[in-house]
Amino acid sequence: MDIIEKRIQSFVKLGQFLSQFNRNEISKKENIEFNDLFFDGFKHQLKLAEENNSWFTKENLLFSCESWANALSYDNISKWIVNESLPSSSNKKVAIIMAGNIPLVGFHDFIAVLISGHSVLVKQSSNDTHLTPFLAKYLEYVNEDFKGKIEFTKEKLTDFDAVIATGSNNTARYFEYYFKDKPNIIRKNRNSVAIITGKETEEDYENLSEDVFRYFGLGCRSVSKLFVPKDYNFDSFFKGMFNKQEIINNAKYANNYDYNKAVYLMSEFDILENGFLMIKEDESYSSPIASVFYEYYENEDDLKIKLYEERDNIQCVVAKNFIENEISFGQTQHPNLWDYADGVNTLDFLSKI
Repeated sequence: MDIIEKRIQSFVKLGQFLSQFNRNEISKKENIEFNDLFFDGFKHQLKLAEENNSWFTKENLLFSCESWANALSYDNISKWIVNESLPSSSNKKVAIIMAGNIPLVGFHDFIAVLISGHSVLVKQSSNDTHLTPFLAKYLEYVNEDFKGKIEFTKEKLTDFDAVIATGSNNTARYFEYYFKDKPNIIRKNRNSVAIITGKETEEDYENLSEDVFRYFGLGCRSVSKLFVPKDYNFDSFFKGMFNKQEIINNAKYANNYDYNKAVYLMSEFDILENGFLMIKEDESYSSPIASVFYEYYENEDDLKIKLYEERDNIQCVVAKNFIENEISFGQTQHPNLWDYADGVNTLDFLSKI
């Protein structure tokens, strides 16, 4: 088995391990490598992750595991790397600064560095420290070549050849200055939008609720902004959102809802709300938790031009037969391995450092 094939097989085994942890049940399967060593330990890490961060509910943690289990199939990984010229070995070390807004948010960068043959130096967000180191340990067991190539640090980053950093627009400015002499990918704030034309079905709106509420709307792939036709009636939209009404039972979400509602009312903004979600007309893309912004459009071609001009602020466009590279309703949190954040091909970057 050649060295790249061996790496592919390692990630396939990781996907099989993660397939035991899904929203329907956590269930130990036969024939999973090193399961006796790792199954109970990962169950414990999920519990710690939930206790450490109230946004990381059991449902969302298991959704993330499920998504990665589906992504890490042999066919998916092969398709991902087929057109890349990956080095079979490398003495380069790539630093990754991870965000902590949703579970395993930096994991794609992590596996991209490893499958590219480089060593990885990870600085995690304090909001998400439990899962990736444990899964890294699992990878070291299924493929001894990874031993010595994975390092986690809480200290200032030193001794690396390239960097992938994700943060807010403010921290990105710091990253751009600090890492200006190294090959880098620096990601800023992005948000996702949905285009409503008025031709959507009830099912489309229900699917859209997943794009709005999954991970409490904290992901860059979460829909935080709607573009709706002039004189649009929001009844169908709110009806579709209703199947996520239980979200208000999460104390942290409810606190944000109450706070943001009070701010809007005190500022005398016009809002529509249904008891667990507020919508407000606003040109911004980044809406606070428990709210979604909307903007009217009159002409579809003008809207397409606007989306193109503002593409650097937008991660995903959710729509139905509206625009090239759109994402179907309900699918924003199911990216393929080749759906790169900010449209930057990480493997291509890693093959050239």
